[in-house]
This record gives sequence, C-alpha cells and structure tokens, in this order.
Amino acid sequence: MKQGENLRRNLDILGVKKPLLAMIHLAGKGREDLVKRALAEVEIFEKEGVDGIIVENYHGDERDMLRALFNMQQMKTKLLVGVNVLPNEFERAFMYARRYGGRFIQLDQVGGRYLNAPQIDRTRYEIARAKSSDITVLGGVWPKYYHPVPGSSLERDVIEGMGRADALVVTGEGTGKETPTSKIKAFKSVTGMGYPIFVGAGLNMGNAYEQMRVADGAIVGSYLKVDGKTENDVDPAKVRDLVSIFRQVRSLKN
Repeated sequence: MKQGENLRRNLDILGVKKPLLAMIHLAGKGREDLVKRALAEVEIFEKEGVDGIIVENYHGDERDMLRALFNMQQMKTKLLVGVNVLPNEFERAFMYARRYGGRFIQLDQVGGRYLNAPQIDRTRYEIARAKSSDITVLGGVWPKYYHPVPGSSLERDVIEGMGRADALVVTGEGTGKETPTSKIKAFKSVTGMGYPIFVGAGLNMGNAYEQMRVADGAIVGSYLKVDGKTENDVDPAKVRDLVSIFRQVRSLKN
C-alpha cells in the first residue's frame, strides 16, 4: 500500500489528532522583512504548540515563498510544513514541498466546476501527484471566493474531491468569515466519518470547540493576527488560547 493510500484511511492524517495548521501569509515591508517576519511567526507557532504551518504566496510572491521555505528548512523547525501556491498551482506546490521537506500541500479546489476558475486538469494532476505520492493533499470543494456553476451538486463534487485529496477543506464565504457548522456536517454526511475534513476559514475561540467536535483539523490564518488582519503580526496570546481549545477536544474520548 502506498503511503498516500494509507493516509487516506487515517483520520490522524498528518500524524496528529485534529491538527491545528497556521498560515504564513508572507506579509512584510520588503523582502528582507518578509522573510524575517515569517521565521518569527514560525518560532511563535512552535513555542505555543501549533502542529503545522502552511506557507502561502498571499502577500509575497513565489520568490518570497522559496526564500522563506529555504530558511525554514535551515532552522530545522519541528512543525509540519505545508505549501499553497496560489491560485491552485498544484505542480509547483508538489515540487516546492519535495524540495524543502514539506509534508503536505493545500489546494483551493480539487473538485467541482466554478464560474470564476478553470477546472483542475485531471491528467496533469494525476501525473504530478504520482511523482509525490508521499505528499499529503488537503483540497477544497466549494471554497471561499469560488462560485460553483449552476446546477452543481455538493455531493457529486465532494466525491470527486475525495478521489484527488487525502483530506477535504471546507470554508465559508471569505477570509475570516465563519464556516457554517451545517456545511461541515454536510461534507461529513457525504464522506463518512472515516475521511478527514478540515475547517479552512473563520475558526476562532468562539466556535473552535464546537467545530472541532465535528471536523478533523483546521487551517487558521487571519484570526491569529493582531486585529484579525493578514498583514499584521501574529498575536501569541490568540495562538496560545486556540491551542488550548484543541488540546481540550483531543482529550475527549469521542
């Protein structure tokens, strides 16, 4: 059995029960500051007990991403490292993860058809994934800012996404906006309880306990920043408090 196939059968998909993954948005005033801030964020996340990070070219470009990933590799962080190359650039995400010791990648969408984005190229994706079978894939279906074509079926698109990813990511309408618990449950009703679902937007202290009773992990970005803005510094107190919620949920027997 290939490692990727094994991971798809394991809710502890990254070796951690209900992992908390924090976004590195690559914000900063110039390239030197950008990398310096990214490394400082890694230190905070590691100190406060976050399980992993996703390096994303949200504010910076791919050159900034590569510099940050290189420096993180040199600092030998203990965090799980993931890569998200916007917009949905799976071939380069796989390549950078392999090059810099990443364990996983995130893709905005792996299933469905959208009015404002091209459909994923199935052949190219299968080739790219076969070359990186040890890299875990977290992929979105009906994600924030994407508009499904009329007549789309959530059930059909979720099933399609399950065939391409090791875990699916569910979001609400936008960055920082709460993912409805009803939507998380709708995904679970299709996937079954044995397949991992990650909350990808809007998780906070007010909803984390409830949503992590249903979901299998989370990706958190803007909430962990000062004033909830992606361009601001990470707030260590917010990180610490959210980690405490995850520890509570993990301690539950079911």
